[in-house]
Amino acid sequence: MQVITNNTPLRYLVFLEYEPVLPALFTHLLVPQAVVTELQQARTPARVRTWITAPPAWLDVRQPVNQPDAALQRLGAGERDTLLLAQELQADLVLLDDREAHAEAARRGMVTFGTLRILELAAQRHLLDLPTALHALAATTFYMDELLLRDLLARDAARKRPGL
Repeated sequence: MQVITNNTPLRYLVFLEYEPVLPALFTHLLVPQAVVTELQQARTPARVRTWITAPPAWLDVRQPVNQPDAALQRLGAGERDTLLLAQELQADLVLLDDREAHAEAARRGMVTFGTLRILELAAQRHLLDLPTALHALAATTFYMDELLLRDLLARDAARKRPGL
């Protein structure tokens, strides 16, 4: 499975020490250099900056070959290069949270997962406890819609009920 990731899922999963779920779920991920650069910025938490200086073997840095079209030009560098690389490699999945980038990915027929979907999938595979992970995520700057949060927790509770 070819999976390309943008900075937000990496940033929050690494910061919260949940990054081991990524290779457990997807085996191998690709990331454009623009995302690596974003993760090295001063405003990025120190743990994330340190982590990205020596990426694990399951994360490969790749540069897109083509130039972005006009629709991609309006996105940030990380989102633009993530979608461009995903398009070039015909990726199976793109990990990102930015709404505008998600909408552009959908227009291009790409399948996307955000950080919350990654956490939910990890919980379904018994890699983490979803309420604990969501509580930790809520303590960061990550934006979570309250209705979506309630839905995630309700699905998790239903999944854990005996007999289901």
